[in-house]
Amino acid sequence: MCAALADGLSELSGALVSDDTRVMVESLGKLGIGVEASDGGRTLQIHGCAGEIPNPAAELFVENSGTTIRFLTAALALAGGTYRLDGVPRMRERPIGPLVAALQKLGVQIEAESPGECPPVSIDSSGAHQRQTGIAGDVSSQYLSGLLMGAPLAVNGLQIAISQPCVSWPYVEMTCRVMEAFGVRVERDGQNEAEIAAGQKYVACHYAIEPDASAASYFWAVAALCGGTVRVAGLNRDSLQGDVRFVEALAAMGCQVDCQSNGISVTGPARLGIDIDMADFSDTAQTLAVVALFVEGPTRIRGIAHNRVKETDRVGNLAVELRKLGATVEEHEDGLVIHPPAAIDPATIDTYQDHRMAMSFALAGLKRSGIRILDPGCVAKTFPDYFQVLQQVVQNGSA
Repeated sequence: MCAALADGLSELSGALVSDDTRVMVESLGKLGIGVEASDGGRTLQIHGCAGEIPNPAAELFVENSGTTIRFLTAALALAGGTYRLDGVPRMRERPIGPLVAALQKLGVQIEAESPGECPPVSIDSSGAHQRQTGIAGDVSSQYLSGLLMGAPLAVNGLQIAISQPCVSWPYVEMTCRVMEAFGVRVERDGQNEAEIAAGQKYVACHYAIEPDASAASYFWAVAALCGGTVRVAGLNRDSLQGDVRFVEALAAMGCQVDCQSNGISVTGPARLGIDIDMADFSDTAQTLAVVALFVEGPTRIRGIAHNRVKETDRVGNLAVELRKLGATVEEHEDGLVIHPPAAIDPATIDTYQDHRMAMSFALAGLKRSGIRILDPGCVAKTFPDYFQVLQQVVQNGSA
């Protein structure tokens, strides 16, 4: 997003090859912003528009990419133009109301068309007419990240008051760091307010993207389940991504964690259940839930109420699938208590078109035969070759 709005040609290395990336690239193309891929899609050259969206009107289909619709909604509304953003049926159930309300406070003409303030989103905007707005952070940090990244398009800059504790706050920090790399500074008052001064513009650069810490969680979990050591290169304790904290949860379960400057190793197995707040790294909750099936004592996962409005209900549907494997599960509004069974039952796992359900529950099959994953192709959303890489790790100890 920052590269697309920048002045000049940016090169992004280490891009994630996934449906979500493809959806964003296709949407940028419909807006008249050129993107060229090389190295199998891992390197992207983006011809920035210098803050002027070339196509002032477009219909965009974002499939089930919440990141894409939230980031583009904010940027296009603040830039001005006539746009409509839509997606798959599940997207029409995923709330975007807090972002729409924040943009309306800035004088933008924007509407969420589906019940519950969900997409499609229609925009008929001449840009922001006010400078101050506010947003709640308790549903998704991506609303705030979208506003922050779009802020340089607002002629008078933006001042954003943040109400409610913001979930996944490390990803807001990451957004600010990426913006700074492209030449735009965000002034913050803790987690209460953010301000982007008027007159700032994104400048093209070469940006090296970190490895995906959410994807790394599955391979650290292999060590936690099977013993041995798995090392993921390119991540460390200072990673921009909150999901790197997953290794802290595994350490609390009894794994050994070795954090170095150029990689993190986990040595298993995990042994003990834990009580943990995962609000800042909730995309790894499903992974931890599967590990919890194979330890002694219950595991409580807290702080993930916002997971109910992701690709699927990642609290309620997670509980359903864990019970198929024999676990006793107490469901709470903000999470789960998982009591591991004496023995894992073979089961067919429904994935609800959610890539993380498929990737997480596949790990149970490393410990118990008879685990069958429906719709395994849904992993293409973020990790098309997941099962091939998983097989390499299990067979060879590396990938």
